[in-house]
Formats: sequence, structure tokens, C-alpha cells
Amino acid sequence: MTVHFHEEDIPEGLFAPGASIAVDTETMGLITPRDRLCVVQLSDGSGDEHLVRFGPRSAYDAPNLRMLLADPERLKLYHFARFDLAAIRFYLGVTAGPVYCTKIASRLVRTYTDRHGLKDLARELVGVEISKQQQSSDWGGPELSEPQREYAASDVRYLHAMKTELDKRLEREGRTDLAQACFDFLPARAELDLAGWPETDIFAHI
Repeated sequence: MTVHFHEEDIPEGLFAPGASIAVDTETMGLITPRDRLCVVQLSDGSGDEHLVRFGPRSAYDAPNLRMLLADPERLKLYHFARFDLAAIRFYLGVTAGPVYCTKIASRLVRTYTDRHGLKDLARELVGVEISKQQQSSDWGGPELSEPQREYAASDVRYLHAMKTELDKRLEREGRTDLAQACFDFLPARAELDLAGWPETDIFAHI
């Protein structure tokens, strides 16, 4: 496994046409308009990960990355897609779908637990321990440390393998179509977050 580092964009033709791409983001915090996008992580499941860093005065003019994320022929795999979709939409100006979210899939089939974090899924589904020690570190600094790079890479490293196992369970429990409907709604859910309805259930009676 090799972690590749890029500044402001990815090289053209980095991934094979049509390959599904695992995607994650690192930001300065959890409030998207305030807390800038610092890193986008990518993996096609082949064993390498790619980190794209954006500086504090970035114009987010990343044509190759934007084209990759907006490609309607590529499935994008996320863990908690809602947040990443909003950050990518706000800063890069594209809707990064079609979408598969391992957290939603987990909630639909792992109803025997309330632990749906990436670390929990990695342990149960692929037998790997992921360290979350760098989760709250400063992603906007002038350099990314090796622990930060490894942490960021691990966020996309296992999503393809997780999807394979979760798909089996969705099929077994008869919830594949329901999961797909949830995935299809996620870009709209991210738009609602950005438009000012982050904690409002617009489907609620009251």
C-alpha cells in the first residue's frame, strides 16, 4: 500500500475509467461554510490511496478532481456521505455522486448495535483495527504529519471491502432497494444542510 500526496488537484487520468472511488474529506471543523475543506482522500480499492491537500487561500480550482467526483458513471463510496457531500459541494462546486454510504448501510443491517462508526465497521467487517487518534488534529497546517497522512488514508482504504460485506447483508435482509433509495436522497440531504435545515426533519408532522 502506498499513500500518494497531491497539492490542489490530482493528475489527469489517475484512475481507470468507471472504477468506483472511495472518498473522504478532512476539514477544519464540522460547520461547512466556516470550516474550510483541507484534504480530500481517494482510493479505487487497488491498495493505494491518494490525498489531495488544499491550502488556506485555495481557490479550489481542481478540474481533474472535480471531473472525477462529478462523473455520473463512477460510484462514490463514503462513510457518512452526508457530511462529505456537503463539503465537496460547498468548496468544489460539484455533486459527488452517485453515492454509497457505509454508515447508512450499516444502520440498515447492523440493527443489533448502535455502533456504526468507521472503526467499528472495520473491526467487524474486515477484521482491521483503525486508529482514530488524528481525527481531531489540525488539518490546515503547513505540513501533514505521517500519522495524519496514515489516518486520512485509512478512512478510504477499506470502504470497498466494507461495501462487499454490507451488500451481502442488505441482500440477505431484503433491504437493498431501501438502501439505494437512501443513497439517492443523500445529495439532497446535503443541500438541505447547506441551505439551513441541518437538524430539521422536513418530513416530520410537527
